[in-house]
Amino acid sequence: MILVTGAAGKTGKAVIEAVARGGQVGCTEVRPLVHRAKQAAEVAALGAHDVTVGRFDDAEALARAVSGVTAIYHICPNVSPHEMAYAKAVVAAAKAAGVRRLVYHSVLHPQIEAMPHHWAKLRVEEMLLASGLDVTTLQPTAYMQNILAGWRSIVEDGVYRVPYPVETRISLVDLGDVAQAAALVLTEPGHGGATYELVGTAPLTQTEVAEALSAALRRPVRAVAEPVEAWEASARAASMGDYQRDTLAAMFRSYAESGLVGNSNALGWLLGRRPGTLQEFAADAVRGADTPN
Repeated sequence: MILVTGAAGKTGKAVIEAVARGGQVGCTEVRPLVHRAKQAAEVAALGAHDVTVGRFDDAEALARAVSGVTAIYHICPNVSPHEMAYAKAVVAAAKAAGVRRLVYHSVLHPQIEAMPHHWAKLRVEEMLLASGLDVTTLQPTAYMQNILAGWRSIVEDGVYRVPYPVETRISLVDLGDVAQAAALVLTEPGHGGATYELVGTAPLTQTEVAEALSAALRRPVRAVAEPVEAWEASARAASMGDYQRDTLAAMFRSYAESGLVGNSNALGWLLGRRPGTLQEFAADAVRGADTPN
């Protein structure tokens, strides 16, 4: 049995599906930890077993979640101010239950201090090194799936809008590849003590991203940079919390300064194949949008 924390988010759901489809050594049952009871049916439908409902700051819920599991895949909620506190709580529960194997969902280049949520994950990585657990750290770059947040504008207006210069170079990865890599390191031996960067593409400018979207849609799409201040105003109007808004704005400013550049060799080695390309993702997104519900 494998515990997936933060299981109701898009990463958790993808990992549940990947592990449930087939592990390497028979450890294919997944127990998700979700925050709300209404999320239980959704993750159960993905192939999960024995859904646990509870918060990271609820020691009794964590004790139930870790009981009887062989490994933990720990995902902190996205852009959380409680990254370290939640990780410490999971580690304490694991130790109390005698669970030694933990895979941590980190981020590409957590050593970039200008991005607070990256820096917080580096502090967690440091803590895990001293935890005494058998730890593997996965460091995915930005997901291709993040592009879908602006899909309506891309399709209807032919505009791919980003809050940083269109010349900004960012390496992307398909979430499906990240989930498959997670399933592999959770269910096959030999990955303890490793840190793997999960990158799918060469660094791409936002103009190159727009070109891939244009090719998939077979009509022009142009990349348009909006000021970070305009994004912040929209996020504030949408009632995004102050910490999340400020942290993401800091990330966009860091992207504008130095991008987010990685290498796909480690992911290709883990998967035993070439990682998915942006062109393949874009084509799949168009096919999915064209498929009747």
